[in-house]
This record gives sequence, C-alpha cells and structure tokens, in this order.
Amino acid sequence: MTEQQQYKVTWKGWLSLFILMITFSGAFVNAGVWSALDFQVLTGDFGQITPGVNFTGKGGAGAREGFMFTLTLIPTIMFALGLIQVAESLGALRAAEKLFRPILKPLLGIPGVAGLAFVSSFTSSDVGSVMTRGLYDDKLITDDERTIFVAYQYAASGLVTNTLGAGAAMLPISVLPVGIIIALQVIVKFMGANIMRLIIKRANKKALKEGAVNG
Repeated sequence: MTEQQQYKVTWKGWLSLFILMITFSGAFVNAGVWSALDFQVLTGDFGQITPGVNFTGKGGAGAREGFMFTLTLIPTIMFALGLIQVAESLGALRAAEKLFRPILKPLLGIPGVAGLAFVSSFTSSDVGSVMTRGLYDDKLITDDERTIFVAYQYAASGLVTNTLGAGAAMLPISVLPVGIIIALQVIVKFMGANIMRLIIKRANKKALKEGAVNG
C-alpha cells in the first residue's frame, strides 16, 4: 500500500466527519426529531429531578458543589471521546485535515487536523480541551500550535452553549441580536489567537537570533 493510498480519505471518513460536526456544532439542539443528533441532547440532564434542581444541588457554593459539578463532566467527556475514537477509526481526522486546512492554517496557523476540536469547542469547552490535548499527545500539533489554539478556545469558551444557555437571561434585554453577539465573540476569539500567534513568532525569532549570536 502506497503512502497516498494509506492516507486517502474514503466516504466513511467524510460521513463520520459530517455526523460529528453536526453533533458538536449545536445547530440541531432545537430541531425537533433531528435534535437526537445533537451532543447536548444525547448527553441529557444528568440527575434532573425537578426544574432548577439537579445532581449538583441548588443555590450552594463552595468545594462540595464544585466536586459534584466535576462528576457531571465525566460521562460527557467519556461519551465524546468514544464518539471521536469511532470516527477517527473511520478516517474522520484525515477528512478534517483536508477540509479545514485551507481555513485554519491561514486564520490561526494550526493544521486542519484540529478541525474537530475547533467545531466541538463551540458547544463544549471541556470536549474541546480534551481533544486538543489528544492532538498534542499524538504529535499532530506542535506546542506553539497548541498554545495558539488554546488562546482561541479560552476567549468566549463554549461559545454557543454559554451564550444561549448561561446568557439566556440577558438576551431579551440585549440591544444587539444574538447573531451579532456570537459574531463579535468569534472575532474576539480570532483576535486573541492571532495576538498569541504574533507573540510566539516574535519570541521564536528572538530565540533564534540569540542562538545564532551565542553559537
């Protein structure tokens, strides 16, 4: 088998990538029967008893509530990693590399293989961070690329979920439509990542000059 055949993207790779993008994008969260494809819907409200009261309790603060909230992240991350592993075995990462390279390379300076983490970070900062670490551990992205990508994810993390969920109470009195709010947050995310990109580029140039002088 040649290298070109080994890394050829098949229809299974494209299909698994498409399904994962739909699942993590948050686009189908309120789409009737199609919402069954949404990641947030699939994970459900763990421990929900009555409206406003769930597994983490109500109105508490401190270490206990923080610990209980952490427990709720475990099934979510495990489920997400399971989906990703299945999709990866079908060639989704190779498809992501091919699809997202023309977008992510010029805009963020990171490879297209980070495309799935890029999409998932819109709805879940936890899944996005776990996927980013996996990419680095597998040596699919460098330390500099990881730093740039983290800078992108950190600003307005979990963009869609937090804006429409945590910020829902403020949306009715907002002077801007929700679409413009999300667009502004996306712009800020790209600005932060590219500021970090410039800082890293300057630091690398400085280290290279110092190394040349010392050498």
